Amino acid sequence: MGTKSSSVEILEPLLLSSQNTGSRESEPVPEWKDQITIRGLVVSAVLGTLFCIITHKLNLTVGIIPSLNVAAGLLGFFFVKTWTGFLSKLGLFTKPFTRQENTVIQTCVVACYGLAFSGGFGSSLIAMDERTYQLIGTDYPGNRAEDVKKPGLGWMIGFMFVVSFLGLFSLVPLRKVMVMDYKLTYPSGTATAMLINSFHTKTGAELAGCLNEFGCSCLVQPEVPRNTVPLGKQVSCLGKYLSISLCWSCFKWFFSGIGDSCGFDNFPSFGLTLFKNTFYFDFSPTYVGCGLICPHIVNCSVLFGAILSWGFLWPLISKHAGEWYPANLESNGFKGLYGYKVFISISLILGDGLYNLIKIIMITVKEMFNQSSKQTNLPVMKEILDGENSKLLTEKRRDEIFLKDRIPSWFAASGYVGLAAISTATIPLIFPPLKWYLVLCTYILAPALAFCNSYGTGLTDWNLASTYGKIGLFIMAAVVGPKGGVIAGVASCAVMMSIVSTAADLMQDFKTGYLTLSSAKVYVCEPSSGNSHGMRDCSAHFLAVLDCV
Repeated sequence: MGTKSSSVEILEPLLLSSQNTGSRESEPVPEWKDQITIRGLVVSAVLGTLFCIITHKLNLTVGIIPSLNVAAGLLGFFFVKTWTGFLSKLGLFTKPFTRQENTVIQTCVVACYGLAFSGGFGSSLIAMDERTYQLIGTDYPGNRAEDVKKPGLGWMIGFMFVVSFLGLFSLVPLRKVMVMDYKLTYPSGTATAMLINSFHTKTGAELAGCLNEFGCSCLVQPEVPRNTVPLGKQVSCLGKYLSISLCWSCFKWFFSGIGDSCGFDNFPSFGLTLFKNTFYFDFSPTYVGCGLICPHIVNCSVLFGAILSWGFLWPLISKHAGEWYPANLESNGFKGLYGYKVFISISLILGDGLYNLIKIIMITVKEMFNQSSKQTNLPVMKEILDGENSKLLTEKRRDEIFLKDRIPSWFAASGYVGLAAISTATIPLIFPPLKWYLVLCTYILAPALAFCNSYGTGLTDWNLASTYGKIGLFIMAAVVGPKGGVIAGVASCAVMMSIVSTAADLMQDFKTGYLTLSSAKVYVCEPSSGNSHGMRDCSAHFLAVLDCV
């Protein structure tokens, strides 16, 4: 899907030119152990807890979780800089705050709050609660009292422990393919890296608001070559549009309608007739920014899909209500129109993702048998020109650092197999209807779906883990049958969501680390720390919310 155009169209304009970043890229890169600090872990724990609460709030009310990567990087920079500045005024020595450490903090926070979504706290786990059983109706077909499992801190933490780490190992061997060969954008990861890189430069610090010798605020503009964009303008632009977005979101909140009523969140731009088919504008700066950073081919494809589905396909299917599906179903019933929407969308996404997965496997096998070739890169995109002339020095250094601290494929495979074995033996103890061989089948299928989701996230910044989780839900529920199928399906959905979502978040962090010259080994250690915090924080806060309802 336009991989080559994506790299030319997106990455090059976003990243600073080699002349403008030469001094920054030539800075020594600390070892991966030095990138993990005590103060970073403390800040990560505090921000992770805060973001878990925010994610739970959004997950249980709106149901849509925006990417908080940029906010995590910004707040991490703010807290550590405030702390180091305070200690400096006291005359105490502080270790320099590097962009690698800032990236590590952001990674840990993302792993922590990501578990609030991927753990199924707003979907799978709450579906097992007794309140959900009562809301559906005790006389609803298939809704049995035996399928109720009361949330508890012990089994929830145990369940999170055996499933949350698997996603970290599922796609590690393909990180080079996704980030370097495919050159996927990962918009949130790229934006976070740009923010961190902008702050961790001498110019960026000056632009953040330094004081000159007369005590007045100044913005220092360095001398830059012609045809290059000064860093000052980039940081100034960042602050300006950040303020505009924040002020507009606050203003829009005061004039938004309730539910699906009118207002800035549901503005009928094309009239009330098309408004009924969801053709309206919500004035969301998040999606506007996403459209700006995504390549044209992605935006055009999404627009084409929206027009084709909501303009033609869904109205056409709805006319056959009563023939193709029962006419008296609710709008979110899978036996009706909503089922067509979900399964057609899943099929298209899976088809494209599986095509790229099969393509990579075939090329990898070919390279393994081609011993005479000295190419170490998977030729997803072959370099036509000589490497010395076709790559900027900064990009070459990123490649070297990204591949320096390799995570062996055998380690990732062993970790996945070992954790899968533990999980296969443990999950049936928590959810008896979900037998061990069904759990094993889920773990065999999960890496392929994780790749598809990570590939789609790299193009569009949309994590469709809940959509892929529905695949496990329907398959396992159908296999188990009416007795225990609900619990088995919902539990399988939680397992699938955890693996698929964690893999996509990890690949997003790999993209950030690639652009900030951070070690790849950190992205296995820090997400593990973030998941550990998330298990406790998410479970405890989730139970507190349920008790307050």
